[in-house]
Amino acid sequence: MELTLNRSDYLQVGVTSQKTMKLLPASGRRATQKVVVGDQDGVVTCFGIKKGEVMPVFKTLPGLKIARLELGGALNTPQEKIFVATGSEIRGFTKRGKQFLSFETNLTESIKAMHISGSDLFLCANYIYNHYCDCKDQHYYLSGDKINDVICLPVEKLPCIIPILACQDRVLRVLQGSDMMYEVEVPGPPTVLALHNGNGGESGEDLLFGTSDGKLGIIQITASNPVHKWEMRNEKKRGGILCVDYFDIVGDGVKDLLVGRDDGMVEVYSFDAVNEPVLRFDQPLSESVTSIQGGCVGKDGYDEIVLTTYSGWITGLTTEPIQKESGPGEELKINQEMQNKIASLRSDLEHLQFKVIQEREKYQQSSQSSTAISAVPSFSVNDKFTLNKDDASYSLILEVQTAIDNVMVQSDVPIDLLDVDKNSAVVSFSSADTESNENFLLATYRCQANTTRLELKIRSIEGQYGTLQAYVTPRIQPKTCQVRQYQIKPLSLHQRTHFIDHDRPMNTLTLTGQFSFAEVHSWVVFCLPEVPEKAPAGECVTFYFQNTFLDTQLESTYRKGEGVFKSDNISTISILKDVLSKEATKRKINLNIAYEISEVSVNHTLKLIHPKLEYQLLLAKKVQLIDALKELQVHEGNTDFLIPEYRCILEEADRLQEEYKKQPAHLERLYGMITDLFIDKFKFKGTNVKTKVPLLLEILDSYDQNALITFFDAA
Repeated sequence: MELTLNRSDYLQVGVTSQKTMKLLPASGRRATQKVVVGDQDGVVTCFGIKKGEVMPVFKTLPGLKIARLELGGALNTPQEKIFVATGSEIRGFTKRGKQFLSFETNLTESIKAMHISGSDLFLCANYIYNHYCDCKDQHYYLSGDKINDVICLPVEKLPCIIPILACQDRVLRVLQGSDMMYEVEVPGPPTVLALHNGNGGESGEDLLFGTSDGKLGIIQITASNPVHKWEMRNEKKRGGILCVDYFDIVGDGVKDLLVGRDDGMVEVYSFDAVNEPVLRFDQPLSESVTSIQGGCVGKDGYDEIVLTTYSGWITGLTTEPIQKESGPGEELKINQEMQNKIASLRSDLEHLQFKVIQEREKYQQSSQSSTAISAVPSFSVNDKFTLNKDDASYSLILEVQTAIDNVMVQSDVPIDLLDVDKNSAVVSFSSADTESNENFLLATYRCQANTTRLELKIRSIEGQYGTLQAYVTPRIQPKTCQVRQYQIKPLSLHQRTHFIDHDRPMNTLTLTGQFSFAEVHSWVVFCLPEVPEKAPAGECVTFYFQNTFLDTQLESTYRKGEGVFKSDNISTISILKDVLSKEATKRKINLNIAYEISEVSVNHTLKLIHPKLEYQLLLAKKVQLIDALKELQVHEGNTDFLIPEYRCILEEADRLQEEYKKQPAHLERLYGMITDLFIDKFKFKGTNVKTKVPLLLEILDSYDQNALITFFDAA
C-alpha cells in the first residue's frame, strides 16, 4: 500500500532544541490534538487547528532556553501535564497553561536531557545523572562521557526502576539506583532513546536507539546482559538521528517508526513479519528535524506526522488529500473558502510589508542621529563537526535560523575540501599564504537564496594540527558575522572504539615524569578526538582508538606520573612523541621518554596500506585511459573490437571520473603516509633517511608490494 502524505506548515516559533514538541492526548474520541512546543527563547506555546486556522491555547513569557519538553501524569492515566527543562529548573504546566510546578534542582549545570515516569523524574546535565521522586533526590551517577539522552524502562512492566543513559562514547549505560549494572556498546554516538513500540514491546525491555551517524537499532535490556535484536546501517549516508516516535500512520493496526534526521530527512518505517524495519516513506525538508510526533492535529479522521524544524517551523505531513472528491455545490463552497483564505493571507502580507517599511525607516533615522548606537542583530548557529568512519573525512554542518549569505572557511593547517552532493553553494578559493603558516586554506561558499543549512567535507593530515575557522554571514541587515572554531587534532583521523586486536605487533611509547593525572589527560584531549574534556573518575584510564583511514589502532593508558601508548603504526607513536614532548616543554615539565619499536609492525602497516594504494593506482590508470578510449569509440563507431576490460572502463566512465573527482589527492595522501612511515622507522634508530625519499617515490610510481617491503628492509 502506497503511503502519500501532504505537507502543511502550521506555525513558526523561535529556534527549537531536540525533543521539545509533544501532542497532548485528544479530549474526545474524534477530537483533534493540541500541539505544545518550547523554544530557545524560553516560550512554551500550545495551539490547536480549527478549520485550517491556528487557534492559540496559551503562550508563556520568554525566559531561559528550553532544552527539553516532556508530558507526564499519574501512571496509567492520560499524560497531559507539560514539563519543561530550562537552565537547572523544571517547570510544570497544565494543558490550559497554568503553572503548577517550579522545581529548582541541585544541578550546577544546565539540564540537557529529561524523562518522566509517574512521580519519577530523571534528569541529566553534561556528565551528571539525577533521579528524583516527588521532587526529592533519590539517586546520582557520574558518567565517564557526555550524556545525550536518558530514558527509563516502563515501571508498569518491570519490578524495579531501570534508567538508561545514552553517552557520547558509543555506550548505553544501564543503571540501577546509583550504580551501573552494565554497559552496551552501540555502533555510533547515541543521540536519542525511545521505548520500542512506545511501551518497550511485550517484555517492556526493548529499547530503540538512534546515533549521530544515522544508525538505528533495538536492544533488549535484560537484568543480566543486553540482547541485540536488529541494527540498521546508514546505507544512504543520511544525517544523524535527532528524534523518533511510534505511530500507526499507515493504518494497518501496527505502529510504524517515525524518524527525524539532522539533514532534514523524515522517514517512516513499517515492520515486516520478522519485526525488521522496511522504509515506507521519506521526505526531505530544508533544515534539521528536532522533534517528531504522530497524531491527529489538522482535521478529524486524518492522521498525520507533526514535526518541528530547527528554525521553529511546526509542520504536518497529513494523510488528508489535497484534492477532495466533491459535487458541484461542494466545489463552490471549497472555492469560496479558498478565496477567503487567500484574501486573509494577502491582507496579513500587506500589513507585514507596511510594518517592515515603517521599522526600516525608523532604523535609518535612529542610525543617522547624533546619539546613534550600533545594534548587532543576534542569530543562532547550530553546528556539528564530526569524523565519518566510512571515508575518513570530517563533516562540518552549519545551520542558521535565517538564510545564509556566505560562509568563509579558513584553516592554518593543510586540509582538502571534498565535494558534497547535497551542497548547492558556489565555492571560490583564494590563494593560500603558506609562508606565514596562517592561511593554508581560504575558501568562500556563496549560498543560494533560502539556504539555511550548509554541509562541508574536509580531510586532514595526521601530524598537522591547528584550527579551522568558519565565518558565517546570514542575509540580515545590518551585515553581521559569527565565527566558529574547530580544532584539527594531531591524530585527527582516530576514532574511539571499545575493543582492539591485541595480537597485532605493537610499538610502545612510555612517558614518565612529575605530571598530574589531569595534566596527562589534557594532553590526550589535545592529541585525540572523542576524548571527554573532563578527566574520568579513578586513578588510571585506558582508551582505545582506530585510525579510520588505515585501520591501525592505538591503546592509551595513563595515570599520575606515567603514560603508556601502544600502536601498530610507528607514525602514530612518532606524532605522539613529538606533540607530547612539545606540550610538556610548554608547561616546563621534564619528561622521561622510552620507546620499544617492533620491526614487524612496519611491514604489517604496509600490508594494511597495500589494498588502498593498489585500488587508487588502478583507478588513476583507468581514468587516464578514458579519453583515449572515447576517441577510439568515435573513430570506429562501436566498441566491439575492444577487449572486455576496456569496454568495462567505457561503460563505467562517469562513475570512475566521479569517484576520482571526489577523492582529490588520495594517492598523494597514501604516498605521504608511506614516506612518513619510512622516515619514522629510521628516526627511532637515530638515522636520517630523507635523502632516500626520491628513490622511495620511484618505487611507488612503479608500485610492487614486495619491492616496497624489500626497500624498507634493506634501507
